[in-house]
Amino acid sequence: MKQKIYQVDAFANRVFSGNPAAVCPLKEWLSDDVMQKIAKENNLAETAFFVKEGDQYIIRWFTPAVEVDLCGHATLASAYVLFNHEGHKDAVIHFYSPRSGELSVTKKGNLLTMNFPSDALKEVSLTEELTAGFNLKPQSAVKGKTDYLLIYNNEKEIRDLVPDTDAIFKVDARGIIVTAPGDQADFVSRFFAPQVGVDEDPVTGSAHTSLTPFWAKKLQKTELSAIQLSSRKGYLQCKYLNDRVEISGEAILYMTGEIFTD
Repeated sequence: MKQKIYQVDAFANRVFSGNPAAVCPLKEWLSDDVMQKIAKENNLAETAFFVKEGDQYIIRWFTPAVEVDLCGHATLASAYVLFNHEGHKDAVIHFYSPRSGELSVTKKGNLLTMNFPSDALKEVSLTEELTAGFNLKPQSAVKGKTDYLLIYNNEKEIRDLVPDTDAIFKVDARGIIVTAPGDQADFVSRFFAPQVGVDEDPVTGSAHTSLTPFWAKKLQKTELSAIQLSSRKGYLQCKYLNDRVEISGEAILYMTGEIFTD
């Protein structure tokens, strides 16, 4: 069987930057086992699969190791594919995730804006387990639905962090977000998730469902600029809407191809 596949750099306006995601448009669902094997073969942080049902698209996301509840950059990449290569005509795409509910992406010029549920955060103690994965100690920590946030003093500390992936792997969470006020943006971050097969993710849209409400409340503003400080870097615009957040960025096509599954 032949399966169409796209590779898109999300949260980027040029190739070799942002976060690469694979996108597989399906007419009907493949087995979970085959989708997981495709994601493992791709060896990217995320592979997205979607099927059109009525006026919406059912979407699922797989890392090389597991299916995940929510992925921002692969949703952005999927919307880019639909708008530019799969014939979607409207300015809004309605996705539905069996794990995260209703999601939408709106196109305005080259900018794609995702509307996602906002994360609920609670302050937690700085345990030895949380801090063991990094060479610098954070000033505080909070916990969201799937991730921990470690808050640092400034951008330099985020840049200078050296992760210990073996120690991070032992934390019972999808991953750990590290964040601080930015020099050229409202806030900066990095994201580490060896628990799901991603040692450091280049740009993590879903992490910004936690970062946006945290920094919106801390900085007392609802519209924020963000940079994820991976080696590829990612640039995002975020808007806090209480129970929802908007996360905006650009995307660019890197590759198209076909998968032969038998």
